[in-house]
Amino acid sequence: MTKAGTNKEFSNTVLKKKWERIGKQKRSGVTVPLFSVFSKDSTGIGDLNDLKLLIDWCVYTGNSIIQLLPMNDVGSTFCPYDSVTSFGLEPLYISLDLLSSELGLNILKDIDKIRKMFPMPRQRVDYSLKKAKVDLLWGIFSQGAYIKNDEFLLFQKDNKYWLDDFALFKALKYYYNGAAWYDWEDKYKKRNKPELDEFLKQHASEVLFEKWMQWQLYRQFKQVKEYAVARNILIKGDLPILVSRDSADVWSHPEFFKLDFAAGAPPDMYCAKGQRWGTPTYNWERIAADNYLYLKEKLKYSQNFYDILRIDHVVGLFRIWSIPYNEPIENQGLNGFFDPGDEKKWEKHGRDILLTMLGNTDMFLCAEDLGVIPKVCTDTLKELGIPGNDVQRWVKDWKTKHDFLPSDEYRMLSVAVLSTHDTTNWPAWWENEAGTMDENLFNRRCVERGIDVKHAQERLFDSARSEHGRLRWKEDINSVDALVNILGKKREEVADFIDFYKNTYLEKEKLWKQLNLSGPMREKYDPEVLSAVLRIVLESRAIFSIQLIIDLLYLDNIFSGDTYQYRINTPGTVGEKNWSLVIPLSLEELAGHPVSSKIKEMIAFSVRS
Repeated sequence: MTKAGTNKEFSNTVLKKKWERIGKQKRSGVTVPLFSVFSKDSTGIGDLNDLKLLIDWCVYTGNSIIQLLPMNDVGSTFCPYDSVTSFGLEPLYISLDLLSSELGLNILKDIDKIRKMFPMPRQRVDYSLKKAKVDLLWGIFSQGAYIKNDEFLLFQKDNKYWLDDFALFKALKYYYNGAAWYDWEDKYKKRNKPELDEFLKQHASEVLFEKWMQWQLYRQFKQVKEYAVARNILIKGDLPILVSRDSADVWSHPEFFKLDFAAGAPPDMYCAKGQRWGTPTYNWERIAADNYLYLKEKLKYSQNFYDILRIDHVVGLFRIWSIPYNEPIENQGLNGFFDPGDEKKWEKHGRDILLTMLGNTDMFLCAEDLGVIPKVCTDTLKELGIPGNDVQRWVKDWKTKHDFLPSDEYRMLSVAVLSTHDTTNWPAWWENEAGTMDENLFNRRCVERGIDVKHAQERLFDSARSEHGRLRWKEDINSVDALVNILGKKREEVADFIDFYKNTYLEKEKLWKQLNLSGPMREKYDPEVLSAVLRIVLESRAIFSIQLIIDLLYLDNIFSGDTYQYRINTPGTVGEKNWSLVIPLSLEELAGHPVSSKIKEMIAFSVRS
């Protein structure tokens, strides 16, 4: 295996022991939303037991990292980055088969009934499954076999910091038919202790049931972790930077949050209005005053399951885009501001939090550092030895050549990827986004400058090759002068348009040249094109190369139809097509599919096996 231990990026004393634990060799891995895979025994959705099949597949293909999306309880939104807890896991992922040896005949019949109601395979998860599965789990719990189990009692004791509040919160939500905690009666909303104690007394079984489900999830996930350790597979978890406004965390610790604000991201060339996530921002001063116990407890529980932890939106630890909560929803992230407001405070703010995390976990930490990232964030991550993300479509010389960087210019301290859960898959990017700019962004910037939108679009863009809200440049707009002339403004007035143009005009052609494939450029994706670009990230300097499972399966045309439909999430939108995509073949079928041999060969050739 290729070693990287001589490089100074790996010698940082803060991370030295963590590097020694996971090894300094280059590794490859796969990002898999658990809801996107299934086995022949799955009950309507992938579950924890299915991860063992995925581990076996990784052993065969030479991958040594499985990266999961957040596994926390998603509540009614089904968005893993808007979960109702930073601690508790999603009950949908409980394996009924792992419980089946202890179940009665009637329960086994009920499991079969659910399998028939929610058959696999299916293109999208039907989240009405959650009620059916939880109802079944209630039936199992009601048999009373675990109530006085010593292991269960120890689990409750060890996780008292979060478990009591979480279970009570969930029972109250059920009592209020799913209403948000801020719509409950004041006695519960404001956590009146005598009233809560009385509720707990009257609803003891419902509260204990929530704890029992979390214990089952804990037991099963620990089994998976042990299975992975025995096969030298690392599990990489995901720590969302934020939590839902309607969450047990916010209800139990409102002092840790700024409830007058919603977090998001400022406008950029990919999201014209920016993003508004709705989650409240943190009151880090109050968290720090409590010696960061809330953060430490999150890490303590995550460590039960993960070897590596991805810090979501790490730049938000330095400064976060804060939008007044009463700002109209349609404005998305347009009218926000950075918190802290003083740029001089950003470095210490982020550093203090990251050092707290590094000092309170054995997990190796990686960071999602995408978007507009201030230099203090990048420099601090590098200094602390925390790998960021290098996404192939954005690894470019943005200022001078406006071209894609070759493999040997990727950051060594990074995770090289083709796509993320928030982007299109790579084939969809190639076919629909490469060489384009966002239509909403272009239109809004035109309106701001008094430019005729219709006239500019007709002159600048090829409508026949513009789809999915992306505008493809006409090839004859072959100079900045041509662009400026059509816009009818002085260069300094349209500097941002010039920048967009330089970084997207003939973007596909530039990448095609780098891929070094024969023949004319192909507008449509095919496995040969995907193999060529996958080699770039696999053979890059990056210590890790972890690919979305969807991209890997496109190596063999497993998906059919418009590539654009196969994405995990579209940021800034809410709908049934987010967080629900299921791959079209079972894990058993994947194990025997020719695509797995192809993946194995590519990983072996890249010396990441």
